[in-house]
Amino acid sequence: MLRIHMSGVDLSKVRMATRPDALWETALSFHRLRDRRGSAVFGKWRTETRPRLNGEVRLLSAVIPPRGYFPDFLTPSQESGEPYGIDAGMQALRETPPGRVRAELALLGAERRDVYGSPDGRTEAPGRLVDALRAYHRAAIEPYWPHIRASVEADRAVRGRALLDGGAHELLASLPPMIRWRPPVLEADYPVDREVRLDGRGLLLQPSFFCRVTPVVYRDPRLPPVLVYPVTHSRAPVFAGPGPWLGRLLGNTRSTVLSAIGNGCTTSELALRAGVSLASASQHACVLREAGLIHTLRHGGSVLHTLTPLGGSLLRGGAPLALS
Repeated sequence: MLRIHMSGVDLSKVRMATRPDALWETALSFHRLRDRRGSAVFGKWRTETRPRLNGEVRLLSAVIPPRGYFPDFLTPSQESGEPYGIDAGMQALRETPPGRVRAELALLGAERRDVYGSPDGRTEAPGRLVDALRAYHRAAIEPYWPHIRASVEADRAVRGRALLDGGAHELLASLPPMIRWRPPVLEADYPVDREVRLDGRGLLLQPSFFCRVTPVVYRDPRLPPVLVYPVTHSRAPVFAGPGPWLGRLLGNTRSTVLSAIGNGCTTSELALRAGVSLASASQHACVLREAGLIHTLRHGGSVLHTLTPLGGSLLRGGAPLALS
């Protein structure tokens, strides 16, 4: 059981990550690559990814076990709480102090020379490991980044609505079922007993596409507090796009816009997901709304689009839409 103790100050500093974190997704996906669970969500991804991998698997296996702890330095965090993109994250990895790398690897018993690229482990940064991670990210994450981003943004839309409805308490209560808000403690299913005290630092909530079953936190309590938790996947195949018939019915761009709405998003988020301009996203949303396929709610200066039952059924080829 994981228990995160929160004061009133901590509760006021709870915040949502603005986007997926490239390095968390990279590390956690390596867990998913080597297990057979969650085939409905990850099966197609595994089948497509494995042939693209080369020697990086052996090196990454030395530092990311099939389950359990992997070194904190693999997923660097910024004090601002903003998730890292892949290039900035790799640079942060290269700048990790060698002493910290050795100390965290010692918890795994990993071979230092495999990571540092020299027999005596005296190089300034874990160059070979960074290169392997970058190659793995290129093969396993980059081709699927739009899907990953859309899933995380859909989760953010759900949490954002909870925050608007009831503040931080409602936000924490809305998290997936393996996480339970029992004020002043946030509890979660976890492989070991762990007590985390925020001490006024607040908590960053980081939804993750490749996180599964249980959330993840840093082992080192001195690092900025982050709770990485699994997004809720629909029953539809995640990496399968809508059938070609939908494009013929609505037009390719408009079917992409309908698909991109997912579990809900603002017009700006819709433009980002669908890869269209803000004006184009607004125009397509208007047509879809008039057709009864989406519902739009205005909040302040923005609007939130969600699928209607008709829109969800159309998108899934007549199957009910699983909203979460």
